[in-house]
Amino acid sequence: LTRTGWAFPFFGTLLGWLGVALTGTDAGSNALFGNLQKVTAEQLGLSPILMASANSSGGVMGKMIDAQSIVVSATATQQVGREAAIFKAVFRHSIVLASIVGLIVVLYAFALPWIVPR
Repeated sequence: LTRTGWAFPFFGTLLGWLGVALTGTDAGSNALFGNLQKVTAEQLGLSPILMASANSSGGVMGKMIDAQSIVVSATATQQVGREAAIFKAVFRHSIVLASIVGLIVVLYAFALPWIVPR
């Protein structure tokens, strides 16, 4: 991940997104990728606090596409059997929102680093 260089804050956010999409929980994503985010941030001279937060914030955007959330939403709206359609409908929103969060993290990392405590 250190090869991503200046783009790491963006991709670190998407890593959190992917972790929640796979595990179904933000806590699971943090356990899976939290230390990786911290170590990579330290090697790149970025704030480990910012990147841990980016992992969690990106994860929140991935929550809408995890399997449990899709099943719960299908059941709650009486659309059982339409899980694929629900997934397709929310996938774009999830990617766009995670990308926006990633851009905000890049802004905090390079333009406004004084905002994040060291």
